[in-house]
Amino acid sequence: MTSTKNRTLSRGDTGALLAFCIAGVMIAAYITVYSIVRIIELARGVNVPVLVEFISSKTPVDLPLTSGDTVAVGLDSATITAPQLPAIASVPGIIGQVLQIVTIVVVIGCLILLARSTLSGRVFSRRNTTLVATAGITGLFGFSAVRFFDNMLANATVAHVTDNGLDNAVMSIEPFTFILAAFVVALIATVFSIGDRLQRDTEGLV
Repeated sequence: MTSTKNRTLSRGDTGALLAFCIAGVMIAAYITVYSIVRIIELARGVNVPVLVEFISSKTPVDLPLTSGDTVAVGLDSATITAPQLPAIASVPGIIGQVLQIVTIVVVIGCLILLARSTLSGRVFSRRNTTLVATAGITGLFGFSAVRFFDNMLANATVAHVTDNGLDNAVMSIEPFTFILAAFVVALIATVFSIGDRLQRDTEGLV
């Protein structure tokens, strides 16, 4: 005989999951609005602030001191305002913001559906495993792609503003961070997959 009875959560757990869902919706809404505003700004292309990363060893600057002297430091990042942003810079920036919206909506949507399933008393299932894997893979590749296009925006902006007079070709995604995130996603998906199988085996014995 197989039992499909779901477990009942405590009020504290239910409240925490509901709060998580509300917070997720608020985060998704905030980032979506921010990205839309940024897209409009990039499309307009006038006086656009762009965060730029530099190779500190190749970008020394003199930092003024209160004594009137200066000390040489390496510049890691700065915000450059482009009076006129060319299409070669604005298009990658817009693509990055669109990908950011899609990534956030998909990730938070999957997690909210997972929380909804948990509220019904079902934690491990094939559907939940799929939701976890989808959220993880989308977040992993989505945010990497966002960073890639943001780097394209920054590098094209510097090239335009300085007339190719500054070498700041920073086009990188930290490999260790990417590998670690991929490992965590794979681990969580594996845990849910094993949990689903163990739960089905246990229910089959009841």
